Amino acid sequence: MTISTKGRYAVRVMLDLALHNTGECIKVKDIAARQGISEKYLEQIISVLSRAGYVKSMRGAQGGYRLTKDPKDYTVGMVLRVTEGSLAPVACLEEGADVCERCDTCETVMVWKKLQQAIDSVVDGVTVADLAEWHKKRVENLDYSI
Repeated sequence: MTISTKGRYAVRVMLDLALHNTGECIKVKDIAARQGISEKYLEQIISVLSRAGYVKSMRGAQGGYRLTKDPKDYTVGMVLRVTEGSLAPVACLEEGADVCERCDTCETVMVWKKLQQAIDSVVDGVTVADLAEWHKKRVENLDYSI
């Protein structure tokens, strides 16, 4: 399983919105500049996040985007699933997948299930608030001396 740039950028966008939350909407051009993402691609990603109800948009001169909930209410898994779809390592574990004819005799299915559990445990165990906290700690520990 590989997380696409869309999924990775979506997590970065959510983090950016959390880090720069002043109560005001944040402009796409500002997010794009900070994250090194083209505005056009960023708008596609934000559109997905908006349809999922994760971000709210406001039009006009003071317009932009903001999170609809507190950063602690979003997990990395939520953001990845809305942008990537299933995070299942094999097709037979995807939600709504047809039952594999080998399911009852598959010697490897337990490996894939354990891998799925590990993936879910990590991505569902980290919130956008956690990422923001990690960011702040990393920035505080930077040493700019030569």
